Amino acid sequence: MAVALAGDNWPRLLLVDDEPRLLSSLYELLRDRDYHLVTATCGSEALAQLNKLKFDLVLLDLRLPDMSGHEIMDFINAKGIDGDVIVMSGDVGIEAAIGALKRGAYDYLRKPCSREELLKTVENALQQRKLALDNARIASKLENSEKMYRYLVDSSPDIIYTLNHEGKFTFVNDRAQQLLGFTREELIGKHYSILVHDEDQERARYVFNERRVDERASRNVELRLKCNTGNGVERTFNNTLMTISLNAIGMHVPDQDVKQREFFGTYGVARDITDRKRAEEVISYQAYHDILTDLPNRMLFKDRLGLAVIQAKRKLTELAVMFVDLDRFKLVNDTLGHVKGDELLQQVALRLKDCLRRGDTLARQGGDEFTIVLPELRDRQDAKAIADKFLECLHKPFELDGHEVHISASIGIAIYPSDGETIDELLRHADIAMYQVKALGKNGHSFYHDSMLDVSHQKIALEQSLRKALEQNELEMYYQPQVDVATGRIIGAEGLMRWNHPQRGLLSAGEFLPFAEENGLMLPISDWMLGALCRDLLLWNAAGGDAIRLSLNLSPQYLDRGDFFEKMRGALTRYGISPAQIEVEITENICIRNPQYAIEQLNKLCQLGVSVAIDDFGTGYSSLSYLHRFPIHTIKIDQSFVKEIHDEQGHYPVILAIISIARGLGLHLVAEGVETAVQARYLEANGCTTMQGYLYHRPISLSHFISVLQEQNRLSAPAGAAPLMQAPPMIAIQA
Repeated sequence: MAVALAGDNWPRLLLVDDEPRLLSSLYELLRDRDYHLVTATCGSEALAQLNKLKFDLVLLDLRLPDMSGHEIMDFINAKGIDGDVIVMSGDVGIEAAIGALKRGAYDYLRKPCSREELLKTVENALQQRKLALDNARIASKLENSEKMYRYLVDSSPDIIYTLNHEGKFTFVNDRAQQLLGFTREELIGKHYSILVHDEDQERARYVFNERRVDERASRNVELRLKCNTGNGVERTFNNTLMTISLNAIGMHVPDQDVKQREFFGTYGVARDITDRKRAEEVISYQAYHDILTDLPNRMLFKDRLGLAVIQAKRKLTELAVMFVDLDRFKLVNDTLGHVKGDELLQQVALRLKDCLRRGDTLARQGGDEFTIVLPELRDRQDAKAIADKFLECLHKPFELDGHEVHISASIGIAIYPSDGETIDELLRHADIAMYQVKALGKNGHSFYHDSMLDVSHQKIALEQSLRKALEQNELEMYYQPQVDVATGRIIGAEGLMRWNHPQRGLLSAGEFLPFAEENGLMLPISDWMLGALCRDLLLWNAAGGDAIRLSLNLSPQYLDRGDFFEKMRGALTRYGISPAQIEVEITENICIRNPQYAIEQLNKLCQLGVSVAIDDFGTGYSSLSYLHRFPIHTIKIDQSFVKEIHDEQGHYPVILAIISIARGLGLHLVAEGVETAVQARYLEANGCTTMQGYLYHRPISLSHFISVLQEQNRLSAPAGAAPLMQAPPMIAIQA
């Protein structure tokens, strides 16, 4: 504990903080001013100082090792200790601020605060305290000087007034005109009710008509008072009232001669607390509303849903709970940035609100999820109609800074009481119904059914089984060959993950990798894939397939990891594999969401000797600039374009454009999803000669793939045989 000695008339300040560095900084900031400084590093020290000394101001940290700042403020209030408190806290929660204000804190500063803000707040607090003390000292001299009385009353920051026994003003100071716009002449002789807000009249009547005496003569009441500005403005005042009885005004009448107390009137002081009330209202509002969309938040939604359930139970009616999740919102965030994503959420909120009935509640659950409660349903068709309106309003494009964005939504609906009788049940079942819509292709709505719960349990079981799959070596790599149609030879293959599920058999990647991405399993699975890739390459090379390129799809989460490059280099070194056999595949969306980081990672791989391919070219937010900015060596034509080829003599401009781009930039070209001879002939005729698809091979196991390679080598003539590979050897890893 430190004490700065000062003059007797200097304000005494108690500085309370358990962080020595912060306490020292605060002490140094204030020591050169005319203050008497005392410090405390914990709650017990603070209480000891408060018991021992009188302080004009306490600078209080809320989080102390032995008690909270709120407890210290409770101690100050309970003991009636005279002194103001400025709370300084790093707590971002609204409850801490509300608790401090309710306990009478002068101000609430959030750490870290600026030097100027702190000094100004301290000066203002001491100035206000000084003014209050001056008023109190002057008030004690009112009996001796009418002039001093008038000066004090009219200079007071509060409205001071007296009422007669009929409740009419007999005196009011000048502050009434400054705050309310009424002159003294306009109020004298008028009943107090002309100032009181209509809704507060009953409370005012009760308090002003109470004629307490002795120690109960004083009471407090908050009232809204009208302003004489003509625009209906009102201000809130804390009124301290004192009953004035005959023997309480200094009448020199012997006690034995006073038979009864005669009510003389009321003395009142009205302090303007409008700004404080507004601040409390803002804090309270923000505690129950989403700041971005101005919708009710999760806490307020649960309160309203709870009231709706109680009302539905009383009236024996139904209500609906909807869970709305936006489709493709993550793509907007990744491509256009989080600022535009926030703008999209604001626009979505406005559209959804326009679809609701009066009495319905729309809330933001978090992220891109919204919840709705629809009370007093006539039947399920009411909920269906609202859901259809939601989907229709979201179908129209959104404008985001010149970008036209299309999104949809998946909506789950649960009905009270058939789908649940509690808040948690209804929300959980609406959520399950929403995920059912997601699984069936998104952009729709579905009512909850008990069968969905079984599906949800199956997903949980699948997630748990997937965690064990890595430990029990149930994952396996399959390979789909890539063929050079000019020679008919296999020159590469795409690696596809499979899961040998103990009960469900062989599962494709699409059946379990989405669960892995949602549950944080992609990183360990990707580590496993990298090791499996290297081990398989060793077997390929031993079987004479060292000129075969291998494509391996890899999660974007894995590429975004800062240690991806080191893991790749370490694996290649450990297994003795040449980087020239590796090609990393990236998607266009990866390029867009974090381009500079992606360029840095890919350039490091290229310096190592690894090549780069861009997968699904043309299916995302394409930009030809990526082909120049990124070290691209290969373009892959997505199967969605190949599927459109139905006529060998037809014209398919998108495919022709991609082939032309690859030829113009000198890039290697691979067509995916080739399933018919017509597709193969069209692609070959227009310059794409490397293909993969069911027309040539389905995905096959490693042993089967090696057998195919060995058979190809056996059929090749020993002398003058064509090489196994027509393009630089590589393995493509898609991010």
